[in-house]
Amino acid sequence: MSENTDGTPTPAAPTVPAGGGGPQPEPIRFFGTTWVGHDNGYGLRRAGVAVGSLATAAAGCFVLRFGYQGLAIADVGGFVNILVVAMFAICSAIAFRRTWEGYSRRPDPTTEAQLRSLKAIGFIGSLLAYFFRSLTEAPGEKLRRSEYETALTQYERRRGSRTGNPAARKKPSKRRR
Repeated sequence: MSENTDGTPTPAAPTVPAGGGGPQPEPIRFFGTTWVGHDNGYGLRRAGVAVGSLATAAAGCFVLRFGYQGLAIADVGGFVNILVVAMFAICSAIAFRRTWEGYSRRPDPTTEAQLRSLKAIGFIGSLLAYFFRSLTEAPGEKLRRSEYETALTQYERRRGSRTGNPAARKKPSKRRR
């Protein structure tokens, strides 16, 4: 992905190399372009990403538990404990939903920038969304595959209409009357 002048990421479309070989697939984090042909250890990478995201989510829950125990030791009161638990639960649910929706359509960069802190608080929801998506495909594969196939068909359509040397075409003969 590239960035706008204000630093927000912009969606990257499949690139067309200078040699004219057609559009190239957009790489996915941890997978590169192996998602196109499901080759070079794609299945192992998916399994590794699933296990890694689940382990990271479990470690995050463990760290949050220590934080909650710190609040209990500090005896801040039941209301604050409820607020902290509710905040992490709501932020995790929102982060899960936004992350999950990001796998089916490109998110708006300005909205994502506004929700960055909320998604950081609810990081467990994002990790769980990543885990569940990696059970079926590389996260974001369906979106990038549809964009890539659209770019390929557009490229073939444009290329097909330009085939042949226009200078070598015969001009229509003028009939004499």
